[in-house]
Amino acid sequence: MIRPALVIMAAGMGSRYGGLKQVAPVGPNGECIMEYSVYDALRAGFFQVVFVIKKEMEEAFRTKIGKKIEKVTDVGYVFQDIDDLPGGLKAPAGREKPWGTAHAVYCCRNVVKTPFAVVNADDFYGRTSFKMLCDYLSNPQNTNGLYNFCMIGYRLENTLTEHGHVARGICRINATGYLEKVEERTKIQRFGESIRYTEDGEKWVEIPADSIVSMNMWGLTPELFGEIEAGFFRFFARNRENILSAEYFLPVVIDALIAEKKACVKVFVSNEQWYGMTYKEDRPLVQEAIAGLIREKIYPENLWEDRS
Repeated sequence: MIRPALVIMAAGMGSRYGGLKQVAPVGPNGECIMEYSVYDALRAGFFQVVFVIKKEMEEAFRTKIGKKIEKVTDVGYVFQDIDDLPGGLKAPAGREKPWGTAHAVYCCRNVVKTPFAVVNADDFYGRTSFKMLCDYLSNPQNTNGLYNFCMIGYRLENTLTEHGHVARGICRINATGYLEKVEERTKIQRFGESIRYTEDGEKWVEIPADSIVSMNMWGLTPELFGEIEAGFFRFFARNRENILSAEYFLPVVIDALIAEKKACVKVFVSNEQWYGMTYKEDRPLVQEAIAGLIREKIYPENLWEDRS
């Protein structure tokens, strides 16, 4: 049995949230969302946690988050630097933000050596989701030479905020439970009883509430690092005109590998209620949800008191 690693992407600053939402306290002792993800992952069987952060936030991050986690498991820190690019590529003058989720994963290539999960720092996924991920990654399947990945999908209606729009990857899944395609929708919003998306800010298209969406909760293997590197050159070529703002998304890389018949992605559908802090107004709801789970004994009052 393989013991997988957990990669937590925490380098984004949260422009819509208006601050460093990754470390905003939501638990009774100042715990942030990602601490609950780590707790769930360790309970499920993950053995290593790798945080992808910005270099300039390292000291504050280690003080607030890292020191607690280091007491209970192996912890690694990876810096998402815009200059960390495959040979021959250079960040253009004027580029300020990191290159996106695929780049965040690529930055882990020298640290992660086992099958691994990838999650966002500011999304609450739920304990059963981590258990499904760990069980699959710990027992590799025979996939006839294809890269063997998995994904936890959520029902769209369980992943929305009441305070604005969200970005989600809408998934098409075949009859055997494998992912066929992910379509990125960057502006999805609830309107009364309906859920709609727009690409141009004017025309809104309705989406079924039970659509399965990607929340960037993936089960992957180290072979992906080389594929991300190769795809970076194509990304630069496709985005010459908007290279200062274009993002290299992990679902786009995986979608391409599926289309090229190089990878298969088993989809496990979670019925968990997602919680996140896309906007500052979301925080009280997350705090209330965490408090409810503590009352139900899903989590202890103090996450790390009994594990340190």
